[in-house]
Amino acid sequence: MDNYNLENRNGKVKAFTDARFGMFIHWGLYSIPARGEWVRSNERITIDDYEKFFYEFNPVNYNPRKWAKLAKEAGMKYAVMTTKHHDGFCLFDSKYTDYKATNTLAKRDLIKEYVEAFRQEGLAVGFYYSLLDWHHEDFPAYKDRHHPMRNNEDFKNKKIDFNRYIKYFHNQVEELLTNYGKIDIIWFDFSYDDMTGEKWEASKLIKRVKELQPHIIINNRLGGNLKKNIPEDYAGDFTTPEQIVPPEALVNEKGDLIPWEACVTLNDHWGYCSQDKNYKSSKEIIRALVECVSKNGNLILNVGPNAKGEIPQESIDILKKVGHWIKQNGQSIYGCTNSINAKPEWGRYTQNDCYLYAHVLQRGVGPINLRGLAENIKRARLLCDGSEISIETPWNAEDYKEDAFLNFKSASLPDENDTVILLELK
Repeated sequence: MDNYNLENRNGKVKAFTDARFGMFIHWGLYSIPARGEWVRSNERITIDDYEKFFYEFNPVNYNPRKWAKLAKEAGMKYAVMTTKHHDGFCLFDSKYTDYKATNTLAKRDLIKEYVEAFRQEGLAVGFYYSLLDWHHEDFPAYKDRHHPMRNNEDFKNKKIDFNRYIKYFHNQVEELLTNYGKIDIIWFDFSYDDMTGEKWEASKLIKRVKELQPHIIINNRLGGNLKKNIPEDYAGDFTTPEQIVPPEALVNEKGDLIPWEACVTLNDHWGYCSQDKNYKSSKEIIRALVECVSKNGNLILNVGPNAKGEIPQESIDILKKVGHWIKQNGQSIYGCTNSINAKPEWGRYTQNDCYLYAHVLQRGVGPINLRGLAENIKRARLLCDGSEISIETPWNAEDYKEDAFLNFKSASLPDENDTVILLELK
């Protein structure tokens, strides 16, 4: 990759990394059986047995304006929605298949409505597209690690034309990036075994994606390695750790920071699962978001709407609480990155230029120690309301002359989720 392209990549990624917090939306036919998005694979369901959900699909309460308003209230700056998941069902009106929402009782292009709704709320718009397709007759089935028919002997000698499938999905990606105006993010999912890189004709695909949407941000799941000094042209613009936050900021072989986005579920499934009530608390989500930003990463948090097109109330309640915290403390999230200061024992730091944000997660005994900052702090304020926090060296800290100390007057923190102190540096 030449320097011009590298500079281009870094420039267009900045808006994405400044945003820091997004909404992932997994929705499709699997919302009807309500046992998660992998139900076909997990239960080895045949196309014929799964077909009943196609004829039932009728999300009568689908209103993406409500979803977009919720995302905005939660403090999210962008969204990524499934256009086609592994089961092959398309939420958009593709001319290359009949297996789409417009042929169900919905009779609507659900992606078109999503794009319009989220744009109207000023949010960046992204598309998820699965490279897998368990419905397409030319996608490998027998002995494929994930296909529902992987152990079905009837598929053992089935002839397929994988090149025909490649052409099919390339055509669909072109539709998605042609028919809906400006798209900010495309999120491919996923490569595995030998199904990676040029098996997908990835270089050709990426070239076309960039021709259609030069500004678009692309994830890393076509294959390749963004950590290389010179990544493959299909390695993407950001990496996507799933259901985990890396232990530290991610860097390439030269030691330069690389963008990343942790994708995380609110409960234990991506698609709607009616029995899964194992929801993370708003406090856990707030702290996960802060952890991501403190390590130079984004967080995209998933919701799985039900068969009627409704985001579960549990998800709504959590997101609204997160949004309340962000409304008061978003300055410590948006546009921020990891700090040059080491992680403190009481919490985390995020930073934006001369503003250092101390995220105090544990009160401890006595004042809050700011290692090595005695000569660097101009002022300290509680971020949520701007009130002064005094910085004084206690009488018993003679051995810590290089450190500053935040003095709280109470034994408890003002915000048990995360008390944020704005430190303006000299």
